[in-house]
Amino acid sequence: MSIKDVINILEAWAPPALQESYDNSGLIVGDSGRAFTSSLVCLDCTEEIVDEAAERGANLIIAHHPIIFRGLKRLTGADYVELTVIKAIKKDVAIYAIHTNLDNVRQGVNERIADRIGLSSINRRILLPKSGRLMKLELYVPNHALDDIKEAIWNAGGGGIGNYDECSFSISGTGTFRPNEEANPSTGERGQRSTEEEVMLSVIYPDFLSSSILNAMKAKHPYEEVAYQEIRIENTHQGIGSGLIGSLPEPMRTSDFIQHLKESMELEVLKHTDLVKEEIEQVALLGGSGVFGLKAAISQGADVFITGDVKHHEYFDAEGRIILMDIGHYESERFTMELIQEYLAGKLPNFAHLLTEHVTNPVKYA
Repeated sequence: MSIKDVINILEAWAPPALQESYDNSGLIVGDSGRAFTSSLVCLDCTEEIVDEAAERGANLIIAHHPIIFRGLKRLTGADYVELTVIKAIKKDVAIYAIHTNLDNVRQGVNERIADRIGLSSINRRILLPKSGRLMKLELYVPNHALDDIKEAIWNAGGGGIGNYDECSFSISGTGTFRPNEEANPSTGERGQRSTEEEVMLSVIYPDFLSSSILNAMKAKHPYEEVAYQEIRIENTHQGIGSGLIGSLPEPMRTSDFIQHLKESMELEVLKHTDLVKEEIEQVALLGGSGVFGLKAAISQGADVFITGDVKHHEYFDAEGRIILMDIGHYESERFTMELIQEYLAGKLPNFAHLLTEHVTNPVKYA
C-alpha cells in the first residue's frame, strides 16, 4: 500500500473540495508514491512530531492543522515552519493535513465534540450548512436501462438527501433521434428517424462528486451520445457545513453543565459570558476558531455556544441572548486525533496508526 492509497481513504471521508478557500489541506511534504509503513496522528506538526514519527517507524504524519498555510519562498530554518519542513524532508517523513474539509463534514471534528458532550443524536444538525454545493443531473434514459443507471449513480454517491439515499425523480415520455452515417446507434438505423420510450431522470449530489457520477452514468448508458445537463442549485446541503447544534437528553442547570463540559472535554479552565440562562438544553458548537457561528447559534435558539479563540470584543456579541463559552482552540479539537486514528484503524486494520505522545498546545495555564 502506498501513501497515496491512505490519502485516498482520508479524502473519501473528507473531500479536499470541502476545505475553505484560505486553507491548505492535503499532502504538504513527501512522495505519495512511497510505500506506507504506519501513520502518526497529531493536531499540529512540529519538529518534535517529525522526530517522534521517525523514531516510532511512521513515514506519514497526519495533522489536523497544516504546517504551511502560505507559500514558502525559502527554506533556511528561519522559523518553526521551515525547520519542521526541512526535518521532514531529511527524515523522509510525509506530512498530510486534513483541516477544514474535516470540519465541514458530518462524522468530523464537530461530531466528535458533540459525542463527548453527549448531545442527542436524534436532532443534531449542521449549524451553518453550505449553499451552492449541490448539483442536479437531468438525463434521458431508455426504460430498459433505467434501473442499471440509477444503481450506478447511487453507487457513485448520488441521490442522497439528508437521512435518505437512493433518491430520484422520473418523468416518462417519448424521445426522437436520427443517427447520421457516422453514428453507431444502440437502436434505430442510420439516416432514419427513430422513437424511444424514455424517462427523464433527475438526481442531486454534492458538486465534488460530479466527475465520478457522470463517469458512472455514461459507463452504464446504452446511448452513444447521452442527452444530459448538470444544474447548480442553491439549496443548502444539510451534510456539509460548519458547526453543529443539538439538544441534551435532559436539560441541565447551567452550573452543572459547566462542570459536565469541563469533565467531558478535559478542560482546566473555560471562559464565558454572563450566565443568562438558568438551564442548558440546546447546545451549539464549532471547534477551533468558530465565533463566526455565534449569530447562527442565537437565531436557532441555542442556550450556549461553545467554540475557541474568542476575542475580547466578540464576547459582547452574545448580547445577553446566549452564553458564549470559549474552551480554547486546542482543547476543542484535541479529540480530532482520536477520531482520525479510529477512522484509519477501521479502514486499514493491518497497519499501525499511532497517536502522538506530545502535547502541541502552545497555550499554557498557570
